[in-house]
This record gives sequence, structure tokens and C-alpha cells, in this order.
Amino acid sequence: MFEFIRTHQRLMQILLAVLILPSFVLFGNTDALRSIGKEEGIAKVAGVPISQAEFDQALRDQLDRMRQAYGPQFDAKMLNTAEARQSILDDLIARKAMAGEVAVKKLAIADITLRDNISQTPGLVKADGHFDNAEYNRLLSIQGLTPTMYEQRLRQDLIVQQLLSPVQASAFVSKTVADRLSAINEQEREVQMLMYKPEDFAARVKVTDEMLKAYYEKNTAQFEIPEQINAEYVVLNSDVLAEQTTVSDADIQAYYKANEKIYTTEEQRRASHILITAGKDASAADKEKAKAKAAGILAQLKKKPEDFAKLAKENSEDPGSKEKGGDLDFFGRGAMVPQFEESAYKLKQGEISELVQSDYGFHIITVTAIKPATVKALDEVKTQIAAEIKKQKAGKAYTEAAETFGNLLYEQADSLKPVAEKLKLKIQVANGLTRNSKPGAQGAAEATNSKFLKAIFSDDVIKKKHNTEAVEIAPNTRIAGRILEYKPAAKRPFEEVKAAILAQVTATEAAALAEKEGIAKLAALKAADSTAGFTEAKMVSRLKNQDIPSAALVDLMRADTQKLPAFVGTHLGSAGYVIFRIGKVTAGTPDEKRRASEAQQLTSMQSAQNLYAYLELLKQRAKVTVNKAAVTAPVTAAP
Repeated sequence: MFEFIRTHQRLMQILLAVLILPSFVLFGNTDALRSIGKEEGIAKVAGVPISQAEFDQALRDQLDRMRQAYGPQFDAKMLNTAEARQSILDDLIARKAMAGEVAVKKLAIADITLRDNISQTPGLVKADGHFDNAEYNRLLSIQGLTPTMYEQRLRQDLIVQQLLSPVQASAFVSKTVADRLSAINEQEREVQMLMYKPEDFAARVKVTDEMLKAYYEKNTAQFEIPEQINAEYVVLNSDVLAEQTTVSDADIQAYYKANEKIYTTEEQRRASHILITAGKDASAADKEKAKAKAAGILAQLKKKPEDFAKLAKENSEDPGSKEKGGDLDFFGRGAMVPQFEESAYKLKQGEISELVQSDYGFHIITVTAIKPATVKALDEVKTQIAAEIKKQKAGKAYTEAAETFGNLLYEQADSLKPVAEKLKLKIQVANGLTRNSKPGAQGAAEATNSKFLKAIFSDDVIKKKHNTEAVEIAPNTRIAGRILEYKPAAKRPFEEVKAAILAQVTATEAAALAEKEGIAKLAALKAADSTAGFTEAKMVSRLKNQDIPSAALVDLMRADTQKLPAFVGTHLGSAGYVIFRIGKVTAGTPDEKRRASEAQQLTSMQSAQNLYAYLELLKQRAKVTVNKAAVTAPVTAAP
């Protein structure tokens, strides 16, 4: 039913990337990966270049995401293809085109909308219904973000949603079409099967030594044993140096005093407001009307300040806080527009402000609670500070240690012991390494890093068995090694693999015989119906496949059934050949719940098509040009 997804995979990839990629790519956020295209840019969107640096950053970001997703199975070569690079560039182009449309339409997200969106995040609301600012900051710090950074990204994400939502919402699939496709899914066919299994033909296969030797010579790669080494290696990084670093109480005390602001939670205020909207683009008359209305409400509050929540529900034009009596929960400096913040921080608890004008209109503000600034005690953060000092000291010591590391490897090239003893490094061993060892396959990930493997499998290191040079495999991480044992590439002897070849050739020939006989039987059945040898009949549909292999099911459900019984055969590869006899076709039983779900899927697919078409239109308007040489040039991926 949903063949569209399979036949339009590229479309789906672009849409997913557009909706998932970090929003900083839209508005601009290793060393350069390629020199081609640096001057003129890798592409231009509305005359504005996408620089090589932007492309490289997008590639690194994608590498990081895939490394996290695949873990030890990650292989950077997955992105070292022209198709993968084109995909990344397509995503960048789409985002640049959208950025241009956002600017043209002057789309923006109000602070109130942003704040409401954040407050709806699961886990950030306390049991008493109040926003948990401490948890909010903690979660952001884990991701290396400040509230300002996160809120800027979220604002940009919401702007993208604002641009794309109307397009996505325009999708429509008629009930007639949806019901027809569901009916195709529900259609049932009474089916009998006749299997031709390779094992039933194995006894008829005649295999000669010449056939076995021919297979051996033709498929040499199957029987090769790649060259292997057993190696020892040492790793120098900041973590190792940090473990060797000592921190005194005096160091911790000094750091605490110098960075006291880090451990300080600034004063926070909880406020409620009544907003009468009058945007900055409103006419003078509209502004005066809004001001007059706000002044009338303020006059009521001066008489009965206890009615603030009631009047907010009745009059406020802020949809995010109106139903909560104007409550905005706790906030710190920088969270509100300047005029609002200045007024809120001047008020005492319980006081009500005069009219405060901002770009959104006229506010009446009252402060309902104040959390004074607090400072964490030294004992609370002592362990954290010690770790940070160690990290900093290790970072400073790394440059000098790296120089010593490289010098000793060269000066005493026949052993790793001198450098290990000097820098207090552990000598580790990795056995069975090959040129293409997968990350983590033979021990620690460092030993299977592609840069290290290239160095230790160099001709010079193999022949002379001396230390490799220091290889930088990550920021502040270097590795070096030497070969303990080298095993050259070899081919397994014919006699050793003869039995396996015999089994393979026999299976292949038996499958061919099964298919040949099955095809002949199919032709005979089409000429004269017979049920001899067939299984008992069972009802099959696209929804109830009865364990029929997917390829065979496609052929079965596509078979012409205008004349019954109908016959269709399918080659199953090494599993042989199957013939289906279709004796009856019925409409099946409609399932309204499933039909509704399928209709929703069709609408989602139509939405994806609409979105893709819209992005293509934006790119056409932007007159995109691409430097194809830069896109197709090979990439050396970061480790």
C-alpha cells in the first residue's frame, strides 16, 4: 500500500533531515576537509554562498550523530560517498532557502510563546505546578548549553514550524481513495502452495573436482586470510594526565573564590501580568485605545488589588498566562523583554506596577514571590571543582607531554617502555588487528582507529618493527604502537575448504534444478489445472501473509485473477521455487480502526509530498547553484 515510502526514500531523507537537524544550521552557526570550493563556496542560495566551512561543520555534526547512534559499529566511510555528501548539501540548501523565506515573511516568535513552550517540557513542572528552573538549568548544562543558547535554538525551531505547518496541514486524501487502498490491503486470496526445495534435488547434482576448483579460483576473496598483527600501544590523553594530577585544598579554595558566580543562583521573581496587546506596528489610534483599556483595568486594581487574577482571566490578551490568572511563574534576568524586566525587578512583593509599554502592548505587573540569590557552599562543589582543576591542569600539561611523547618514540624507536615509564602510561596489547579492523573489534577503540591502523600497517613499521609516530586520533589524544608479531596475508589451501565449496556448489546447483522443474510445472498447470502435491488451501492477504516470504507475497497479490484458478511462481533463491494456486478471491472484512490509521498514514505521506514540493519551490526561487567539484571530491573523515 505504501509503495511511495520505498520509491521516494530520498524525499523522506531530506524531510527528516530538515525536521531533525539542529536549528542552528538554519541561521548559521576538524580542519578543512577539502580545499576545493573554498573561494567560491560549495553552493549559492539566493546569491549567498554556503561556505566550505559550513559544509564541513555539517559533515562533522552528522558524523557525531551517527557515531552516537551506531556506537562501536560506526564507520566514518558511510559518509565518504558522493551520495552522502550530496544529501548533507541538500539539507543545507533547504535550510538556507527556508531562512530566506522566513526573512521575507518576517516571521517571529514572541517571548511569551517561547516561555509557554518551555514550560510544557515534561519533567520541568514541579508537583505544585510551578516551573522547575533548577532542573531546567541542570538539563541544559548536561548538553553544554546555556538558557540563552537553548532558547535561541528553540525560537528558531518554532519559526521553522511556523513556516512549514500550513504546508503540512494542507494535505488531504479523499475517503474514496483511502478506502480503495485499504480494500486492496484487505483483499484475501485462497491459496495453495507447491514447494520445490533444493534439498530434494541435491541427490541429482553431480559435482566434479573441476567444478570445485573452478569455484575456488573464481571466488579467491572468500578464502583469503588478511594480514594480521599483534601489537602493543600506549595512549596519551588529558584523562591520563588528569589522573596523575594532584589538587590541594588551597587550589580548590582559590578556584571557588575566583568563580563564585558559577555557583550562584541569581535572584528570581515570580510575577503575574495583564497584557493589552498593541504591537510596535500598530497605529497610533490602536495604541491609544489599548492604553486606555489598560488604564481602566489598572484603576480597578488600585481599588481592589486582590482581584488581579480575576481581572487577568477576564481581560488579559496573553493566551499563555490568561487562564492562570496572569501567572508567569519564576524567571531570572534576561528572560523577559527589557521594559517588563526593569519594572518587575523594581517592584516589591505584592506591589502593582503602573502601565508598562513593550513591543507587545501594555502590561500591568505584580510580583507575587521573590527567591533571593543563593550561593552553593564550597563543600557542595568541592569534588566538582577538583575535577575541573585537574582537567585544566591536564590540558595545560598536555602540550608539553605530547612533545615528550613524540620525541621519545623517535629517539628510542625499538621500545615503548621508555615513553611509558617517563609519562606513566600503560602499555596495552591488541591481538589480531587487520588493516580494516572495526572499532572495538580487537580491544580498545583507540587501537582500531583508522589513523592508527594506517600508521602501524605502514611498510616501514612492518619491515623494521619500530615504533609508529605519535598519531593524533582525537583532540588531546595521541597513540603510538609497535608490532609484536606480523602474519602476512594468505590463502586457505583448497583441501582445507573443499568440503565447504562442495556444499556451496551442491546447494547452488540444486536450487537451479528446483527452479527449472518449478518453471516447467508452472507452465503445465497453466495448461491443465491440478491440485496434486499442493498444500491445503489457506486465506492470504497483504495483512495476513501466513509466513509467506515478502518477495513471493508481492508476486502472489499482484497475480492476475480474472480467470480462476490462477497460478504464479516465484524464485526464492537458495530456498528454491514456489508455485501458488489461487482458487478464490474475496473482499475481506473491513476494519474501521485500521482503515482510519491507514488514512492517517496516507495523509502524512501526502503532507510529506507537499512539504517536499514546497522546499523545491523555495530552492527554485532562491536560484540555487552548486559547485559539483566540491561535492564529489573525496572526504577524509575525522576519527
